[in-house]
Amino acid sequence: MKHRLRCVLSSIGIYLASVLLLTADDLQSLKNENAELRQLLNKLNNEIEHIKGVLTEKGLPIPATPTTTKNVTAQSFDLQLYGLIKLDAAHDDSRVSAGNFARWVESEGVLNNDAQFNMTANQTRLGLRINGPNLNGIKTAGQVEIDFYGAGAAENKPDPMLRHAFVKADWSAWNFSLLAGQTADIISPLAAPTVNYSVCWWQGNIGYRRAQLRLTKAFKPADDIELKLEAGPTRTITDRKFVYTGSTDPDSGADSEFPSVQGRVSLSFPSFNRQPATVGLSGHWGQEDQHQTNALGVIDSHLHFDSWSANVDVRLPVTDWLLLQGEGFIGENLSAYLGGIGQGFDPVTQDTIAALGGWTAVSLGPWGKWQFNLGAGIDTVNSDDVGVNAKAPPRLSNYVYFGNCNYTLTTNLQLAFEIAYLRTAYKQAVAGDAWREQLAVIYKF
Repeated sequence: MKHRLRCVLSSIGIYLASVLLLTADDLQSLKNENAELRQLLNKLNNEIEHIKGVLTEKGLPIPATPTTTKNVTAQSFDLQLYGLIKLDAAHDDSRVSAGNFARWVESEGVLNNDAQFNMTANQTRLGLRINGPNLNGIKTAGQVEIDFYGAGAAENKPDPMLRHAFVKADWSAWNFSLLAGQTADIISPLAAPTVNYSVCWWQGNIGYRRAQLRLTKAFKPADDIELKLEAGPTRTITDRKFVYTGSTDPDSGADSEFPSVQGRVSLSFPSFNRQPATVGLSGHWGQEDQHQTNALGVIDSHLHFDSWSANVDVRLPVTDWLLLQGEGFIGENLSAYLGGIGQGFDPVTQDTIAALGGWTAVSLGPWGKWQFNLGAGIDTVNSDDVGVNAKAPPRLSNYVYFGNCNYTLTTNLQLAFEIAYLRTAYKQAVAGDAWREQLAVIYKF
């Protein structure tokens, strides 16, 4: 036993000695390498100083010493996927345009009491919110959102439709922001609380979505009062070709050579229950260019038609369960803004079509799992601005009354039911009216 112990201790001693010898050799090698690196570093420093001296003698700027900066792309972005899955089922006792959603009622003189049933999932939405890093006092964010109300080959083969695609830069220290991309119009920013997809468009609610460059500046004269100014150029859209030439060139809005402009001023202040109430005034102006030909078929003149609106919007929380809101407008050539009952310019009268309208709504609740909305809207046009067209008689007025309820099954799953009455009057044609019952199943995420 003692012999084995001596053998083990002898082996350990030999091993430790060899390790110590190797460590000494390694240390000497590292010292030699360190000395060589110091010599090389001193040589490089001398060369840099020589180059700086030459640059100074020739009056040339000395490059700044490179500094290490953090790659912006390497910083984390907060991404939030959101959306809803919605099934709409609706019955109309007379034919409405467009069926899946209600814009106006077709004339009973053309289609008398032509009842319909429609079911669609096209209002399903997918979106992505992007919150970027805060650099140099600038907070950046972006948003992309689509639904499926784009034109499709068949009802069950819809195409995606771009709703929002914009980036926003916010200078919070200055209460100033810049938005670039496509989003909702600056004018008339509220949406009627309908189950119907079209939220009273063509029935008193104007404003849609388009490409724009928006500047926003806020002032806070008091902690609970805010004055906001918003303005910017927007894409001029008419969806009209050159009706006098039959040209397939871009629409007459793009041919106007310059964008439309929109602006809004709003004041937010405490309401009865200290929630912020908001009153806003807004407007827009733009122009379309229609080409006209002479007897030889040569374009010899340009017809310019203005598009403008003046608008008011009010949002007034009265209590925790009572909200009043609404909007009103007046203007001309508003088809691109979903006003004038879809009519903006009449090729027969060669006039822009003046329109007047608005909507109002009362929201009640939520009370437990229930929430209710009641409202009405109307859109009217000047009869003298529209000519008689036998195939498509001009619409003179269009109004809706609606009531709906929403029931929350779970945090994400809701049921909604709406009853609406619509009536559309025509020039030298029988009016159309319809009762619409609509059921929706909505899953939000």
